[in-house]
Amino acid sequence: MRFTHLIYLLNILLLFNCKQPTSYLTKIEGKKIQIEDTMVEDPAIEAFIKPYRIHIQKDLDSVLAYAPKTYSKSDGKFNTALGNFMADAIFDMVTPIFKSRTGKNIDMVILNQGGIRSNINKGNITTRTAFELMPFENSLVVVALKGTAIDSLTSYLAKSQKAHPISKLKLIIDTNFEIVESSINGEKIDPNKIYYVAINDYIYNNGDGMTFFQPNEGLYILDYKVRNALIDNFKKVDTINPVQDDRFTQIP
Repeated sequence: MRFTHLIYLLNILLLFNCKQPTSYLTKIEGKKIQIEDTMVEDPAIEAFIKPYRIHIQKDLDSVLAYAPKTYSKSDGKFNTALGNFMADAIFDMVTPIFKSRTGKNIDMVILNQGGIRSNINKGNITTRTAFELMPFENSLVVVALKGTAIDSLTSYLAKSQKAHPISKLKLIIDTNFEIVESSINGEKIDPNKIYYVAINDYIYNNGDGMTFFQPNEGLYILDYKVRNALIDNFKKVDTINPVQDDRFTQIP
């Protein structure tokens, strides 16, 4: 009997001490479930959701401002009325926030043209307009850059041949896309000066190939979404007046 008990105990010990085989995920399968009008609606779920839907729709359709015409991100080669408006709106909304927190001023703004996902159509501008214009959850940050990094930024803009929205930066290029003149707030860019540039977190993380924001002289996270800044600006201005101007031009 004791011998039997010993064999039993040895088997138990071997069971717990044996190394279990490692399992690896080798395949993932998915199944497409078609959602269509023939699916039966659950009245209880619909009754629960309805008041929230009504509240959201009412908020999205609330009028914030008025647009006297339709504005598109493709209405100019190097700068557009819509892009200029957005960059200037960000500058106006971010400057007092940054000043109150740091005692410093924003020098310029740059956004990415690809982030603009809709037009602003003639007529009432609503909260829905802002969500259609900027559906992403991108937030604003301020980056401290030396003038040498600003030179990399302006070179990127000159070569990209896109109307990336900018504010307070002026850029003139020739037919070979070489920089003829560049300035911030009317002053020539100083390679030794620190400039405070407001951007979104997408391009801070090298979005659209903008790799010149890192390394830097400092990063300030504002916890302020691009969309919310636009909504706040719409409320402030009442009637928008975007214009295409000479902030980024090409000369013969």
